[in-house]
Amino acid sequence: MIENSDFRIEEADLSCKFDVALIHQFMQPLGFDFDEKEVEYSVILYTLNDDIVGVGSCQGNILKYVAVASHYRESGAFAHIVTYLTEHIMETYQKAFVFTRPYNIPRFGGLGYNHIASAPPLISVLEFGYKSINDYKTYLQSIKSKNEEKQAASLVMNCNPFTLGHQYLIEKAASENEIVYLFVVETDRSVFSFKDRFEMIKLGTSHLDNVILVKGGDYVVSCATFPNYFLKSESANAVTRKQAELDLNIFAQHLAPVLNIKKRYVGTENYCSTTSVYNKVMKKVLPSHGIELVEVQRKEISNSSNDLISASKVREAIKTKETDTLNALLPQSSLGYINSNGLMDEIKQELQSCNSRH
Repeated sequence: MIENSDFRIEEADLSCKFDVALIHQFMQPLGFDFDEKEVEYSVILYTLNDDIVGVGSCQGNILKYVAVASHYRESGAFAHIVTYLTEHIMETYQKAFVFTRPYNIPRFGGLGYNHIASAPPLISVLEFGYKSINDYKTYLQSIKSKNEEKQAASLVMNCNPFTLGHQYLIEKAASENEIVYLFVVETDRSVFSFKDRFEMIKLGTSHLDNVILVKGGDYVVSCATFPNYFLKSESANAVTRKQAELDLNIFAQHLAPVLNIKKRYVGTENYCSTTSVYNKVMKKVLPSHGIELVEVQRKEISNSSNDLISASKVREAIKTKETDTLNALLPQSSLGYINSNGLMDEIKQELQSCNSRH
């Protein structure tokens, strides 16, 4: 517990039904549905008379559910909660992120948070810490092709796992461009770990001299950890579109200029509605930043089957031990990696315990 002359702040016990109910009761009139499963740490700010002034939480290095009672919003309550949570995050991480409405940018900016990008009028993302997006840009400079005058193409892939479809799309981009930067989503929310996905891509593209692999870090499809609790009144489709727009604005405004990227390749999406929306938003956002979107028809399992390759089909084949299907969907480099590293049984068990596509 920490006190100052106006308030005291206490850590909430998220395993205690009373503390969770207290946060619920405070946030509900403010239009928020608090979900304790989406956070790992929460605090409650009180007056010295034990009235609740505000609450705040975090999950990893992302601030969530920061809310202050209306009659305390001109006080130092907001700053007190954000500062306390930021210090907590910085004990473990080198930076903190917050996703918020654009009109809150000045409030967080006054506490040392730097604005990265926005998708008006719904979402902005800001960061604070010892490391920033400028450090990621330095990393991009370090792997940049020596042929700096050449325009480059790009792909952003998760590859969970790396399939013949991914390989086909990369080979097409490599055949049509002098340099291709392949960003690999680094957020570990997939069945295959980032390390395994990266290695499979590396093996599956080793024959392409003009393809440079890039670690996605915190700035490429980071919306996997995107909190949308503050967008409760918006439709699911609007939120998905704005998430995509935010991610693409980060890519176009900050990353593409460093690597002189003028094209982005993407496969057609026939299975995942979220990815389909993302592709539609790309067609609007990227050209406005001078980046051409090249959409390539997804590769079929065979020339006449009209059955398209997808990583989700691979995961289902692993789950059901369909060896022939795996041979039709995976390059030998991926199949060899999965088998030689003992991943087949490990992934099968994980897939049987969950029903997620990703």
